[in-house]
Amino acid sequence: MRRMNMRTTNKSTLTAGTPQIPIRPQKTRFNLKRTWPIYMMILPGFLFFIIFKYIPMAGIVIAFQNYDPFLGFWGSNWVGFENFERLFTTRDFWPLMANTMILSALDIVFFFPMPIILAVLLNEVRIKWFKVMTQTIFYAPHFLSWVVIVAITVVLFATRDGGINILLRDLGFNTIEPLTTPGGFRITWILHNIWQGAGWGAIIFLAAIAGVDPNLYEAASIDGAGRLRQIWHITLPAIRGVIIILFILRLGSFMDIGFEHVLLLQNPLNMQTSDIFDTFIYRTGVLMGNFSFTTAVGMFKGIIGLILVVGANKVVKKLGEEGIF
Repeated sequence: MRRMNMRTTNKSTLTAGTPQIPIRPQKTRFNLKRTWPIYMMILPGFLFFIIFKYIPMAGIVIAFQNYDPFLGFWGSNWVGFENFERLFTTRDFWPLMANTMILSALDIVFFFPMPIILAVLLNEVRIKWFKVMTQTIFYAPHFLSWVVIVAITVVLFATRDGGINILLRDLGFNTIEPLTTPGGFRITWILHNIWQGAGWGAIIFLAAIAGVDPNLYEAASIDGAGRLRQIWHITLPAIRGVIIILFILRLGSFMDIGFEHVLLLQNPLNMQTSDIFDTFIYRTGVLMGNFSFTTAVGMFKGIIGLILVVGANKVVKKLGEEGIF
């Protein structure tokens, strides 16, 4: 026993006197055979962004040219910022700017909160079959194209033979023509967005809510908190980071609100409020062939989105939240 104690004391004195060498974890070697399925899953999305997002950015140079398709990029004349000066001095600039910003503001104020509200409400449903059925009903409109949605609206609200207008006339009310008035266009546009995208957008927030610890709700209920207080103090703070990130990303497309939807709803009677930068680019660039000018318009939209994203990210970080970069 004494010998064993002597050995242990000698070892302890040796270890105490000699400096300890930190044990570093071994670096994991790159093993392509084991991780290639993950990279194959990433490959389609990676190729999509490279082919359709980054490579076309080389065409931005024509915004500083008087582009001629027959002369190409290098044969066309360089005009500097002439196309941008033309954009800012045209009489259509401020109406286009106002219409685009109003629709984007309506989208942020009315549409952006709807997926959050819907996700919170669906999370409170306790009957499983009813929850699944409700989710399916709300998801289904996402898979309808804007052509179908606008066609349904036109058929229902046709002045003479529209189903809703016939019902209103039979009940003694005035008919509704949402697509032929400037104010009606904006209401129809935002209602379409909510109906078509709220259910699909709620998927992300439902996934975030699913990660909340159920013990928090149990502790809150024991303390006497009702469902509304649990939502306010547990659910919403838990998904706050997701809400902030999606809001910042939404600001990146502030000037890009959907060309197809607006174009399908647009007609000469609502042109006052429905003409935005995207439809102006289509009309001036594609139909009239002013490629350089409309490229400058698109570049202006991208710069506005970049400024909003960077600014919102800085504000969010100053408030103590995590941004996107």
